[in-house]
Amino acid sequence: MAELYDKITASTITTHEPILREAPDLDDAWWDGLSTALDAIAAVPSDRVAVRQEYLDRAIPQYLGISIETKVPAWTTAHGDLHWANLTGPTLTVLDWEGWGAAPAGYDAALLYSYSLLVPETAVQVRSRLGHVLDTPTGRFAELVVITELLQTITRGDNLDLEGVLRSRLSALTR
Repeated sequence: MAELYDKITASTITTHEPILREAPDLDDAWWDGLSTALDAIAAVPSDRVAVRQEYLDRAIPQYLGISIETKVPAWTTAHGDLHWANLTGPTLTVLDWEGWGAAPAGYDAALLYSYSLLVPETAVQVRSRLGHVLDTPTGRFAELVVITELLQTITRGDNLDLEGVLRSRLSALTR
């Protein structure tokens, strides 16, 4: 069973998968709206959980293959599944809210960035527009969390195209 809250007529940025494969044509208002939305989501108090500390304690060493501190430095509320198939354009709407809850600060921005890595010009734009979140110690930790999760999906046969760029990003983050 599903509930319909609003009928959305705008198209999603990608149609069948979260990975971005070509640069979207998004204006400044779209990017400003996304940044504002993510900041507003992060400020909402919630008892829901999108990412569990216990998972990170186990999965980070397993999938990253390195020994780092796994304790989340800061928690905020996140959409929890922010990727290109859950965003519309040219008018921004954020779709698919069933996974929202507490996550490492910067999680949504890190997830969108990771799903953008195959389109370098868009990845640069995500970093530029969401750098206030990503270019911080908590944002870098959130990137490690997302890379952990996506590398786990690769072991199940999903997101295979991302493996090389994720490992490159992991290397850059852990230098």
